Amino acid sequence: MKNKLSILFLIILNILFTSLLYPQQSKISKTVNYISEYIASDNFISIRNKSGDLAASDSIFLEAVKYCNGNIGDALLGLMLATVPYREVPITLPLINSVVYYPLTSADEETFLKKNDNLPRYLFLDSPNNNYGDKDKLAHFFGSAFLSYEPSIFDLGKLIGYFVEVFEESFKVQSSIDYRDLDVNDYGRIFGKLLKENNSILPSQIFLFRSLKFLRVTL
Repeated sequence: MKNKLSILFLIILNILFTSLLYPQQSKISKTVNYISEYIASDNFISIRNKSGDLAASDSIFLEAVKYCNGNIGDALLGLMLATVPYREVPITLPLINSVVYYPLTSADEETFLKKNDNLPRYLFLDSPNNNYGDKDKLAHFFGSAFLSYEPSIFDLGKLIGYFVEVFEESFKVQSSIDYRDLDVNDYGRIFGKLLKENNSILPSQIFLFRSLKFLRVTL
């Protein structure tokens, strides 16, 4: 089942997102490179150190929208791909049972590694208090926001919830589905819907809303 899901989401990611939406794949590649370079930059680290991870997440979103000349759909797609913390995914081919490694759209290795080190990780009140934290949650959030913002593609809102999940399981980052990821996906969809009505809304506002809900549940 896992391999079937892997193949499904690679089709969604690489055929639907890049081939159908972007006949010239260099367009999305350039966006991913730009966002990755921004996250890897000293300027971004300064924002994180001075203002925290919520403000840093907002700055990534705003920088992407600016780079995409105000096209929020393009920005969300680039953000999803740029914040995935993996360069490739292992896929077991059916019948021959052979493993191949499928490359994802990403920046050069040095930029990619530095970007991963700099990714915001303390986004919510329940973010794990360790070096990894929730650094994978931005890909969930922006991916779900993209599909919610661009409903004409397909109604894939909930399916994107398994996009990064499959990658994480394949890489043995975790042994089972993390339901916090699925929860973050829901808030990503909220973000995408709200952006259609108010393009000034920021990721941090949705993150804070989720944290307030978590706080209310735990009290």
